[in-house]
Amino acid sequence: MKSLETIFTRPVLDELFPRERSDEFFDALFGDPAEGAYDISLSYQGYDAENNLLRFHLDLHERPGCCLACNLTYGLPEVFSRHPVIDMAGLVRAIEERLPDGLQCRNWKLGATLQQSSSLHSIPLVISLAGSC
Repeated sequence: MKSLETIFTRPVLDELFPRERSDEFFDALFGDPAEGAYDISLSYQGYDAENNLLRFHLDLHERPGCCLACNLTYGLPEVFSRHPVIDMAGLVRAIEERLPDGLQCRNWKLGATLQQSSSLHSIPLVISLAGSC
């Protein structure tokens, strides 16, 4: 069976959460994609075998000339969980489609925003799996 690390490569992560989705999100939110202070990307954080969890981050990368620290990123888990452009349920379904046979996504949740640096904040996505690797 393929390891999850070989499945969730950078090209796959970019396909799951395309770069354009950031502009689409800010267009829907503000009416102008240029109003956004950050670009959103998906990163794979690993598989927790003991708890049968997949861990990802929605990484918020500060855009040039913008201030990520000045934005309200701490309320984003709630916004992202419901926003149709972000489409968390669709993202989790797309992740599930790439899982090896025998694994399914049972449920998911977004954690509290983590400040990795002044120009990078991350929102943890934790997916509980059914089955085993």
